[in-house]
Amino acid sequence: MTPVEIGLLSVLVIFILLFARMPVAYIMIVVGMSGYAYLVSPKASLSVAASAMYNTFASYSLIVIPLFVWMGYIAFHSGISRRIYDATYKVVGGLPAGLAIASIAACTAFGAICGSTTATAATMSAVALPEMKRYNYDKSLSTATIAAAAILGVMIPPSVIFILYGIATGESIGQLFLAGIFPGMMLMVLFMLVVFIQARLNPDLAPPGPKVPWKEKISAVLNGGIEVIIIFIAVMGGLFGGYFTATEAGGVGAFCTLIVALVRRQLNWEGFVKSLNDSIQISAMIMFLVAGAVLYGRFLAVTGLPAAMASWAVGLPLPPVAVLLVILVIYLILGFFIDALALVLLTVPIFYPVALSLGFDPIWFGVIIVLALGMGVITPPVGANVYVVAGVDKETPVMTIFKGTWPYLLAIFGCIALMIIFPQIALFLPELAK
Repeated sequence: MTPVEIGLLSVLVIFILLFARMPVAYIMIVVGMSGYAYLVSPKASLSVAASAMYNTFASYSLIVIPLFVWMGYIAFHSGISRRIYDATYKVVGGLPAGLAIASIAACTAFGAICGSTTATAATMSAVALPEMKRYNYDKSLSTATIAAAAILGVMIPPSVIFILYGIATGESIGQLFLAGIFPGMMLMVLFMLVVFIQARLNPDLAPPGPKVPWKEKISAVLNGGIEVIIIFIAVMGGLFGGYFTATEAGGVGAFCTLIVALVRRQLNWEGFVKSLNDSIQISAMIMFLVAGAVLYGRFLAVTGLPAAMASWAVGLPLPPVAVLLVILVIYLILGFFIDALALVLLTVPIFYPVALSLGFDPIWFGVIIVLALGMGVITPPVGANVYVVAGVDKETPVMTIFKGTWPYLLAIFGCIALMIIFPQIALFLPELAK
């Protein structure tokens, strides 16, 4: 067999092992080491594995992951997330589907201080679902809204998936963060439009909440929104102005969030310890995935499969946009079975060279990939966000939540289409910052 054929065989083996429910990190390590041993030598395989593990966990650039994860957990355990929802709830809660719209806005705001879609789903489910239940919101609509809106947690920077994409490709994480802002806001508006239309067609799905005086609205925004704005400006303003790197931005963000929590006096010792424990568990999982992906990526480089795929794609009698659509369909299908973090690490080494060969901007392509990954977290059978919401709201069956997510899939398709037609939606801020 040629090296390229061995690379293709490794992809098939990975899918077989995935269906066998083997952990993704172990799959990439086993397949990567086995393939490297076959193509080079067992000794070289052990050396590459040791190097990948050590370099991943000792990497300065990867420190940003536990820092941004901790930032989100501090916000959760100190009540910042609840104040965010309270502010958005009082501003728009009186509209048709106002509580659902408030939940989408709150997910967007929480995404500015949390880089994880599952953490956003868990946090906002605990905060928003009781309110929507109290006002007799349809269970499918309310739970699906939270599951879908949590995608905004990785579109609005900081974002763990943007960080992983940047590390896998060597692209600037700061540029990726900036590129995600406008598409994230656009997706937020599309999600709000989806839930508003559903409520207009059937008012019983999402009755409006109580009317709140303007004075109380302003007070809620100042109380719950100003701290998020301060943290976001501190992180993104420093990145945008070139005052610190993305890794340093993680430290600044965690520090600012901790200071806000301490000034508010709403983070006790127990909450502080829990935030550290939760962050360590999530960060270790992500780092292990990255180490496995690095090892598998080195094996793929030896096979020459990424370069062969790029040459094949360029040689197709199709325009670049058509090839991009094929890639997006592949992501949609793979997203049915593979978690978003694992999927970006598995596929980017293959599709990134293809995107470059077709002339796509790598920063823009990164935003498209994150949007495509968003489809996978709300579609069966994997649908991580749906299972997180179902874990918080044990009264609603999982299939009831999945049933309510399809209008949000249409919104994601619409956002991707607008990004393809108008690439500057993503590229405006990064070009401005150069």
